[in-house]
Amino acid sequence: MDVLLWIIASVLAVAFLAAGAFKLSQPKAKLAAAGMGWTEDYSARTIKLIAGLEVLAALGLVLPPALDIAPVLAPLAAIGLVLVMAGAAVVHARRKESQLLVVNVVLLALAAFVAWGRLGPYSF
Repeated sequence: MDVLLWIIASVLAVAFLAAGAFKLSQPKAKLAAAGMGWTEDYSARTIKLIAGLEVLAALGLVLPPALDIAPVLAPLAAIGLVLVMAGAAVVHARRKESQLLVVNVVLLALAAFVAWGRLGPYSF
């Protein structure tokens, strides 16, 4: 089970690191043109804040336990991603973007699984 948790945490970390880095590196108009229509509803500062949270959570999923420095940060990062994905799911539900809503729910479930595993029976 520990290996499965590492795999899921690593996949989540790569996905959120890439998504966050993309949002941090591109202007709001380019994000909207790239298919992220939800960005039109938020300020550039809010988009950068969300992106920063995604990058920090991605790093928090793998670096603390890998370096054996405050490994409790990994499940806390997973809980942070659960909250981010819950917010994203609400936004996409309101915008009636069902395909993105499914992606949000899957990522939320994976992050919740990592949080459960690392806080519960398979903690570091």
